[in-house]
Amino acid sequence: MARRDLSGAVDFSVLEAMTGGDDAVSEEVLALFVQQAGLWSPMLDIRHEGWRDAAHTVRGAAAGIGAVALAEACAAAEAADRVEAPPLLDRVRDALDIALADVAAWRHELMLRGLRG
Repeated sequence: MARRDLSGAVDFSVLEAMTGGDDAVSEEVLALFVQQAGLWSPMLDIRHEGWRDAAHTVRGAAAGIGAVALAEACAAAEAADRVEAPPLLDRVRDALDIALADVAAWRHELMLRGLRG
């Protein structure tokens, strides 16, 4: 993956503003996002008692890196009742996959910058 693979699902200017443009801090934040996604994504299922908490947590993490569409999908799922939630959670998982692909491409870019010195 490379920067050219970005879909626009994540506005990395949000991340850069938060980290002051420090690539090492950006990498650390993105690594934490990926880790959180791995921990919480299995709970993004109505059959899991903590699905609403998972949507809430992913929403906050998404907003922190500039994944606006993901944060919005999480907010909609979090506000839904149990009957409405399944398709909304599907949308969250889809948006998470797209955001994670952008994060992977951006992390690759950060790695390349580090190699260039």
